[in-house]
Amino acid sequence: MSQRLKAAGSRIAQAIPVIIGVVAVSFVLTRALPGDPAAYFAGPAADEASIAQIREALGLDKPLMVQFFSYAGDLLQGDLGNSISSGRPVLSDLAARLPASLELTLMALLISCVVAIPLGVLAATRPGSWVDHLCRVTAGVSLPTFFTGIVLIYVFYYLLGVAPPPLGRLDFLYLEPDRVTGFYLIDAALAGDGETFMAALRQLVLPSVTLALFTLAPIARMTRASMLTALSADFVRTARAAGLRRGTILYGYAFRNALLPVVTTLGMVFSFTLGANVLVEKVFAWPGIGSYAVEALVVSDYAAVQGFVLAMALLFVALNLAIDLAYAMIDPRIGFDAR
Repeated sequence: MSQRLKAAGSRIAQAIPVIIGVVAVSFVLTRALPGDPAAYFAGPAADEASIAQIREALGLDKPLMVQFFSYAGDLLQGDLGNSISSGRPVLSDLAARLPASLELTLMALLISCVVAIPLGVLAATRPGSWVDHLCRVTAGVSLPTFFTGIVLIYVFYYLLGVAPPPLGRLDFLYLEPDRVTGFYLIDAALAGDGETFMAALRQLVLPSVTLALFTLAPIARMTRASMLTALSADFVRTARAAGLRRGTILYGYAFRNALLPVVTTLGMVFSFTLGANVLVEKVFAWPGIGSYAVEALVVSDYAAVQGFVLAMALLFVALNLAIDLAYAMIDPRIGFDAR
């Protein structure tokens, strides 16, 4: 256990230069954005003198290096600044919106795994069959998420009327559950409110299916390829020659070894989806960090954009650490610090 803690500490230490680089690059790039946040804050009727006064109040009149070190000093104290569009601290905005994006992304990945992993396993064990062809077709289809979302809304909400209005995480007829984790499903379950739980689940179905259809392809493709490689390995042929049961060979040996690249793919898909689900959030009016970042970009809200980029970088670091742990749990021969 102590060795794993040391390795985890080493991983976190290695990520510190990356985080510093992300902070510096995001600071420079936000300053290169077109538009003036002081002009947005002042309003369309403001004159140049008023805009200059607001720019001075925001500290935007100082040299870039002075602004950067001031921003870095605030970061060390846990202060991400205030958003000019919402008027609230960026940290509070991210804390309020991040659970919505995580709940949507995790539900989409759960649906993808439930469909894609069994499909990939079946395709590998039945090469040339209709299941294999279905897996290949599924892996080759990547429709834009906004198009898929609009089609699902049109069919299930407009035509069939079985889906709720695509207006956020919860219908206006229901109150938000008491905040514990920020995940509506978990918070409603903890409160024992089955009605709110089902209402939140209904709102979550269409956007999560939209994302799942987008993430299903790489997971199914990798599962199939990994299983084909594992089933043709020497240890599988040896296990078959030893007379082991088919289920033991398939799931106890081949599938466990095939999981390693699948876990890596899941990590990459999760990180990509969390940052790229902005279109789904916009289509379904989902109050996540993706839509928050786009709104901040439109008005050149420096603090909000920088806070979003920093939050994503920290999530990627945590995700890589979780993947390392998952590798060691799946195959102890690899060891936690082998990668």
